[in-house]
Amino acid sequence: MQRATLGPVELAYDTAGDDGTPVLLIMGFAVRGNAWRRQIPALSAQHRVIWFDNRGVGDTVAPRRPVSIRAFADDAAALLDHLGVERAHVVGISMGGMIAQHVAHRHPDRLRSLTLIATHAGGRRAVLPTAQGLRLFLQANFDRRQRGDALLNLLMTPEFLETADRERIKADLAEELGIRSGLARLGQLGAVLSHDMRRHLPRLGQVPTLVIKPDRDVLIHPRNSDHLARRIPGARLVTVPDVGHGLLREHPGHVSDLLLGHFAQVDAQA
Repeated sequence: MQRATLGPVELAYDTAGDDGTPVLLIMGFAVRGNAWRRQIPALSAQHRVIWFDNRGVGDTVAPRRPVSIRAFADDAAALLDHLGVERAHVVGISMGGMIAQHVAHRHPDRLRSLTLIATHAGGRRAVLPTAQGLRLFLQANFDRRQRGDALLNLLMTPEFLETADRERIKADLAEELGIRSGLARLGQLGAVLSHDMRRHLPRLGQVPTLVIKPDRDVLIHPRNSDHLARRIPGARLVTVPDVGHGLLREHPGHVSDLLLGHFAQVDAQA
């Protein structure tokens, strides 16, 4: 990966594709930016695609101090500055979707469009995970012995796992997970728990927004996507049926098609 010195942060990032409007992909909790790898080939065939490791993850080096979703968002905007990108299609999944909301709120002039995948607006009224989802999340993050199986069941539907190569997926997930330390994990968790964009959502309507809802997500309750789509003026909600939080893996081509369609519609109106 390449590196950008952004104040106290040495951000690890990479790019693909030279033509077309820029796309910034923001990954979620404890996961490296390369977890977008199933979407990057299709997107980079038509766009300049940028992805990176958040603070505390992978090859990015940052001060060991408390962090907020706002700080993650400012890192993303600073990376666009570093690359000379004036405006980009910004896409975030899970915690990355929370970061993307803050990018849109704090740096609205930097977005061509916004896509929020399997995420929520935060605050006390956010719909909590199912009991199963919470149990699996804790096992995946704080129980090394059960981490592999917990991640599978947290991210994938049982029907997908029936025919999947479970050991191959575990190996892929282990490669994509990149939290640098227990302190970094707790820091990201604290940032997620303090995230609250509810009162700012109406202001995001100035950016063309797509909300993608996996309807069998046990980690981010699907009703949170409904709330985002209702509260962001003009937002378009697309439900992906029979898929869980790991929809980037379960339906990679469908996600790419939804993104490309959204980008094309926005670019045609620019």
